[in-house]
Amino acid sequence: MLRGVNRALLGLAGLVLLCLGGAVLAVVIGLDVPSWWPWHDPDAVLLTDRTRERIPWAAAVAVPAALLVLALIWLFAQLRRPRLAEVLLDTGDGDAAVLRGRALEGAMAAEAEALDGVSRARVRLTGRRTAPAAHLALLLEPYAAPRETLARLGGGAVRHARESAGLAALPAEARLRAVRHPGRRVT
Repeated sequence: MLRGVNRALLGLAGLVLLCLGGAVLAVVIGLDVPSWWPWHDPDAVLLTDRTRERIPWAAAVAVPAALLVLALIWLFAQLRRPRLAEVLLDTGDGDAAVLRGRALEGAMAAEAEALDGVSRARVRLTGRRTAPAAHLALLLEPYAAPRETLARLGGGAVRHARESAGLAALPAEARLRAVRHPGRRVT
């Protein structure tokens, strides 16, 4: 719900800014605007000399720049893919149950870390409640074989998560990194 409110407010703010910009642009390019239109007079100015003397130039630049940065941060926050809070399970009797996304992530990470050669595993679920996708980040020991580890991961943690949640499919993306141990001097 919060995402919907954020998007609606962002859209409303964009619409207001577009209307204000259109009003100023219409006057600047010399369109014939009604008398109630802001700055309808060709000699009208946005800031009078008195107003410009009272506002320091640094504030006149810094405030709109800060507002622009905050608006961009807000916009990019709307575009980021959030973590899936819950997965909807089909119980088979016409009802549905809800599984917390963090619980499924924790179970998958624990099973992945139990694999031979995996030092650490992190799991993040994204997507929709009825069609989640798993993103795994594995830290492999130097002796681990990536191909075998991926095969065991697909046949183990990912398959078990898909079956236990009753999902038709659970797309998974795994990113593998090798653990770096500090070198030791041999004497």
